[in-house]
Amino acid sequence: MNNSSEATSGSADGPALKPRVGLLGVVMFGAGTAIGVSIFSVLGPAAAVAGSGLLIAMLLAALPMLPFALVYAFLGSALPRSGASYEWPARFVHPLFGFLIAWLRILGSVGVIITLATVLVNYLGMVWMLPALVTKAVVITVIFGVHLVGIRLAAGVQTLMMLVLLASMALLVGTGLPKVDVTLLAQPLAAGWPAVLAAVPLMITLFLGIESATEIGEEVRDARRNIPRGIALAVALTVVVYAAVASVALGLVGPARLGASAAPLLEAARVPLGAWAVPVIVGAAVFAVLKTLNATVMIFSRYLFAMGRAGVLPAALGRLAPSRGTPVMALGLAWVGAMLGLLLPSNLVFLLLAVNIPTMLKYMGSCLAAISVVTRHPAIHQQASLALSRGTVLVAAVLGVVASLAIILAGLKADVWPYLLITGWGLVGGGVWWVRSVWPAASPGPQ
Repeated sequence: MNNSSEATSGSADGPALKPRVGLLGVVMFGAGTAIGVSIFSVLGPAAAVAGSGLLIAMLLAALPMLPFALVYAFLGSALPRSGASYEWPARFVHPLFGFLIAWLRILGSVGVIITLATVLVNYLGMVWMLPALVTKAVVITVIFGVHLVGIRLAAGVQTLMMLVLLASMALLVGTGLPKVDVTLLAQPLAAGWPAVLAAVPLMITLFLGIESATEIGEEVRDARRNIPRGIALAVALTVVVYAAVASVALGLVGPARLGASAAPLLEAARVPLGAWAVPVIVGAAVFAVLKTLNATVMIFSRYLFAMGRAGVLPAALGRLAPSRGTPVMALGLAWVGAMLGLLLPSNLVFLLLAVNIPTMLKYMGSCLAAISVVTRHPAIHQQASLALSRGTVLVAAVLGVVASLAIILAGLKADVWPYLLITGWGLVGGGVWWVRSVWPAASPGPQ
């Protein structure tokens, strides 16, 4: 692992983003990324694969998120950085490793954006006939426009949409609970353990993004305290909401109807809400998609900004707009990537796996970075406001590495094509790094 003096530096060369987000914003970006579109999209594919075993798959998917959350809370309290999922592995493991993780995440972030837009169109199609491709492009462009204004507006919009979504989920659970048929929950292993395990990589999507606020570490006020507190609150809120919503939905219509529906949560909500199901669930889905899109654009642009600031991508990506302090060029490149992503297959299993694989690699990279911090950089370990012992961090990080690899391998049972696509994209990234290393002139920015 990298043990250079650069690894002990608390900041990278280049422009710095200003702290404008508080504790509430940290919770809303974390829980708001996780609680949202996944519950509208993943229940159907997971029920089709695992039947009522999706509840067990959900539990199994939640377990690896605990060490991940602990690692991110620790690193965020020790060295808050914008674009942290690139910065930490590049500094504490190896520059090439950090680059490849961020490079693969470009494909993953595009996949997230297209998944969100696809789900949005599916739900809006329940109410209006809209041109799918145009609708996706317009929605994506509007969200990028919000971020051009600045992170303060993006954080305020995130909080408002999160509150609306929580109110909608509370209405579904409150009205649906008295109508739950417990027999529909009685055979969680009817499809067998292999099917349940195959659904875990799909269900992990429910919890992805808990750590989102670490990607804007420099933009969080009192980041060393607010990031670990915000992650803890986000984890608790996410677990409670998902456990209630998934159990009620499964108990209302059963796994067969959930698996066959393009809008599974709407299918379940029709039982207690009747005609009101469409406006309530479609409205909630729209806010969920927009909210998660909002957080995804923030994450996507920040690690592109960090890579530009570090000089591993064109230096223009690491520049900030003088008036608003926003990474305009990074946002522009992310928008272009999202527009090109509209050409990807719209199959949700394909898209979910294309998202999850780079995300698991990102988690693994941050876990390896945490191991390096506590074993090779005691000064950084000591400055962490989340005072975890060396042993605690090592256990959590090793468990995180093992869990990441296990989830990646488990997804092979669902669809092999996303793995081939990501492998090809990774080879392209390796070629970019090789050209940069043998031809320094091809690498604009600081060397």
